[in-house]
Amino acid sequence: MINENSRVVDVGGVKIGGDNPIVVQSMTNTDTRDPDATIDQIRRLVGHGCELVRVAVPDDEAARSLSRIIAESPVPIIADIHYSPDLALMALDAGVAKLRLNPGNITLDRDIRRIADAASEKSIPIRVGVNSGSLDQEIIDEYGRTAAGMVASAEREIRLLEGQGFEDIVVSLKSSEVNMTVESNRIFAEKYDYPLHLGVTEAGGGRSGLVKSAIGIGTLLGEGIGDTIRISLTADPVEEVGTAYDILRALDLRNRGIDIVSCPTCGRTEIDVQGLGGYLERNMGDVTGSIRVALMGCSVNGIGEAGSSNVGVVGTENGGLLYVDGEYKETIGDDDTDVMAEKIEESVRDYMGRGG
Repeated sequence: MINENSRVVDVGGVKIGGDNPIVVQSMTNTDTRDPDATIDQIRRLVGHGCELVRVAVPDDEAARSLSRIIAESPVPIIADIHYSPDLALMALDAGVAKLRLNPGNITLDRDIRRIADAASEKSIPIRVGVNSGSLDQEIIDEYGRTAAGMVASAEREIRLLEGQGFEDIVVSLKSSEVNMTVESNRIFAEKYDYPLHLGVTEAGGGRSGLVKSAIGIGTLLGEGIGDTIRISLTADPVEEVGTAYDILRALDLRNRGIDIVSCPTCGRTEIDVQGLGGYLERNMGDVTGSIRVALMGCSVNGIGEAGSSNVGVVGTENGGLLYVDGEYKETIGDDDTDVMAEKIEESVRDYMGRGG
């Protein structure tokens, strides 16, 4: 469900909010002072479907690298600013498409007003990015590290921005605690129509990070809350993009890439389902269309699942039965997983090349 009641904010041509699709973004983990490495990673992210990219701006040297990064990036660039209002002003001069400010560490009213004036002059939106781990001490003293405190932190900065006539605002309320993330966003969404950027911050890596992100972000999206998402994983940021689309696809909000239907495997399994699935995930993240691929270990449910998928494989003792749009094509792979995986990839790419 998309919350069509949120206002629309334009980030370098990418529209967030209203009835626009949920926007997928990520953040580079390269040193922004190294523009070559940063541009390289941005291109990889975009190749896997990322629509907005945020970069850290920790010092003047990083800020000076922004102009080249922006010029060579295929998508709008967001500057992530902490502590220093001067870095925010440098990023605006460099041409960023959006600023992320943390109200927990840029706290002086005069600094926020100065940034708002400069951003307004250039028609650049600002994300008020609240993290439970970096709340201002005054907020902590009054509310503790709570959902109410997170919302109060956002409200304080929003009032300052609005006081300058600045309303081109996106808000994020993130915590490493899933329940606090969900509660704070629910509270905010009841009171405001500013678009919300969702994420469970510091979710971790591996299974833990995936589960926390899926539950927190998925719960809110399922309630119609949220307009753009970032999956914060301790991993290659390309994994964040794939996970984001997996969550959106599971909620039927956006369909991009390969939707893998695979059996949990049992004693009847005749092919390496896990190996095949891993191969497709590693090698086919660049698929931009939407396709359903079934990987089934035996014929019990396999024929039905493969037959109702765009491309499907059913394990037998002689190899995999390959189906395309429900029609049996050939038996592939014998007992060689690599050969079978390459044949499935070939079939998927051929299918996408034909337009489905």
